Amino acid sequence: MKTFLSKSNRINPQPIHEHISVAELIDSTFLAYNAGRLREACQLYAEKITKENVLIGMSLSGALTPAGIGISCLIPLMQNGLVDWIVSTGANLYHDLHFTLAKSLFRGSPHWDDRSLRHEGIIRIYDIVFEYDVLLSTDTFIRTVVTAEEFQKEMGTAELHYLLGKYAAEREKKLTIHNRSILATAFEHGIPVYASSPADSSIGMNIAACTHDKKGLKIDTIRDITETAALVYSAKKQGNKSGMMILGGGSPKNFMLQTEPHIQEILGLNDAGHDYFIQITDARPDTGGLSGATPSEAVSWGKIDPEALPDTVVAYADTTIAFPLLVAYTLAKDSHRKPKRLYDRRADAVALMMEDVKKIQGC
Repeated sequence: MKTFLSKSNRINPQPIHEHISVAELIDSTFLAYNAGRLREACQLYAEKITKENVLIGMSLSGALTPAGIGISCLIPLMQNGLVDWIVSTGANLYHDLHFTLAKSLFRGSPHWDDRSLRHEGIIRIYDIVFEYDVLLSTDTFIRTVVTAEEFQKEMGTAELHYLLGKYAAEREKKLTIHNRSILATAFEHGIPVYASSPADSSIGMNIAACTHDKKGLKIDTIRDITETAALVYSAKKQGNKSGMMILGGGSPKNFMLQTEPHIQEILGLNDAGHDYFIQITDARPDTGGLSGATPSEAVSWGKIDPEALPDTVVAYADTTIAFPLLVAYTLAKDSHRKPKRLYDRRADAVALMMEDVKKIQGC
């Protein structure tokens, strides 16, 4: 039994003092319960996942960008090469564009009268409020952009968001604002951004308004399945590892994790699953929903390498509390890498994967 009682794990913290850093606070005082899990997540991300030989995928669900998480947390990670590919809800990417258009969102109250807000033309996301015109201006921007010639074809969501990011970056330059948009940052650093349900957002609705009665932009989500699986397969075949950073749950979580079942179950290629897994969530596992499904359960699907379970952490916490702490901890550890620019390597990754599929099928 004494083998479980390591001296290094003894709970014996020092009192918090006025000069303590975020990293020191987490390492020395986040000792048990979900504080302990958050400490483990911070250490796993900073010490293992951010290594050069790891492909870092990040999924985004919940209303994170309206709360400023894109600007405060995601953009610094992206600029430091600590995110290689992203799967997001369409809503997070839509609200991201408000900031690139220099539109204002405000802190409010969840207790304000929504009938009065509606009468005054104010939108509420829990305790975030903004004018209705913010939506209308963003809608106009999207509809104007997607009618450009380069959008008039069929494409996956990575290309859609890359082109949106291009126009977002141009708008930021015109308005002389910087580092306001994750789409603009993804464009600048070659980070592919996927939306697992592109029709389930205002971006999808605006595209529908522009293309329902004529030829033009068409979104091919099936292409996304192949591309995302190929990014993972290509990295693993070259001897690298795959790490998942999951914010919330929902469709983006599954779309990111299903890359391994697609590789193994559907295509018949040999792989063991993702190597690292961190999730910040408030979803319970006992309701049977995917959002609360544990990494241990994911092993049974081939999503997580069974040998990698010690390198998986679930922190049951609000992302807006836990994620800024994780980002501050990681940057304090001087973690940074050169961007992998996977957007530019998608076609090569797909070709490599499908060539191996042809070999095992004897085609």
